[in-house]
Amino acid sequence: MATAFWSEPRDTTKDGGFWRSGHTPTLFAAFLYFDLAFMVWVLLGPLAPEIARTLALTPAQKGLMVAVPTLAGAILRVVNGLLVDRIGPKRSGAISQIIVIAGLFVAWAMGVTSFAGTLALGVVLGFAGASFAIALPLASRWYPPEHQGKAMGLAGMGNSGTVLAALFAPALARLFGWNAVLGLACIPLTIVFALYLVLAKDAPNAPAPKRLAEYLSPLRQRDAWWLMGFYAVTFGGFVGLAASLPIYFTDRFGLSTIHAGYATAACVFAGSLVRPMGGALADRVGGVKALMAVFLLAAIALGGVATVTSFEASVTLFVIAMLALGVGNGSVFQLVPQRFAAEIGVMTGLVGMAGGVGGFYLASSLGLAKQWTGSFAPGFLIFAAMALAALAGLAAVKGSWRRQWGAADGVRI
Repeated sequence: MATAFWSEPRDTTKDGGFWRSGHTPTLFAAFLYFDLAFMVWVLLGPLAPEIARTLALTPAQKGLMVAVPTLAGAILRVVNGLLVDRIGPKRSGAISQIIVIAGLFVAWAMGVTSFAGTLALGVVLGFAGASFAIALPLASRWYPPEHQGKAMGLAGMGNSGTVLAALFAPALARLFGWNAVLGLACIPLTIVFALYLVLAKDAPNAPAPKRLAEYLSPLRQRDAWWLMGFYAVTFGGFVGLAASLPIYFTDRFGLSTIHAGYATAACVFAGSLVRPMGGALADRVGGVKALMAVFLLAAIALGGVATVTSFEASVTLFVIAMLALGVGNGSVFQLVPQRFAAEIGVMTGLVGMAGGVGGFYLASSLGLAKQWTGSFAPGFLIFAAMALAALAGLAAVKGSWRRQWGAADGVRI
């Protein structure tokens, strides 16, 4: 087993098995990188109740604080998508990891003592969120079309790092103070960085670099905008909830930060666990069919959250919503490489950017809704309506997609 794992990549795409069709060490490295990057990307969410008490933040400021890393990550994903196609995913990932580790170390050493400081830290953490545009192409380029959903789903399961943040950050903050958590996070990040340098390899079939003007050419095609819109709902819902639930549970039900972290971890774990299953399901039944079920279920669950009053019912509905959104994340990225195989680096960045924008909207709108109306319910209802709008849009384009490009390689969409 060790020999197979550490061996040089071989062309085994015709063997028929997933694990022999690509490069397992790179897939593992992409997962680890993505996992720890996501852990620190949403780190301000579990710490938000403690930070808000220390800095006397308003509900709107809390919402903006946890939303800024999401927006910064969204913008930086486009930059990383360009870097991936220009210098390769491995080097792009190394640069990004160095920036995040250095930024967290400086924040820990100097301390974060103001609302403006939390926003500046959020921008640094955006580099971790932008790992999406690196980790997925790093893994995806090794795998043939029939295994894209599984490969990108397994690499994308790194969003389970949000579970680690929810589980451990509040307890560590209680023991050492929330600012110390920023320094402690540098330890696992540095270990994963070393493993990444050893394990990851760029695929030999990477597309040749394009002229700068060509990088954004997918935006001239409507399919790119549809895929971006769908991901704004699925991933935006996932990461927006992951960042906001600690605040919601503490404010709505009076939980301690540690218990709110446990409740958040349970919800986030559900969405993380099913992402690769979503990719595999989309490979089997088609990404379009899977997404239609996702949008309907997410809309029902998030609409229900706005109306229930008990903690148990809320957690149940959040778990259902996260399960649906996790499947949706894998399903969207089963479709992306089928339509934009030659532009997968840029499209991963663009679609990932849209997902980050959706997460920024959800997290910030929940804070605004709480401050303006005294309730989180309007924010959940609006996002549920966005899921229904995405369902309507998907129903409108599914026929043309299946006719124009769905059957080109015999892959279900």
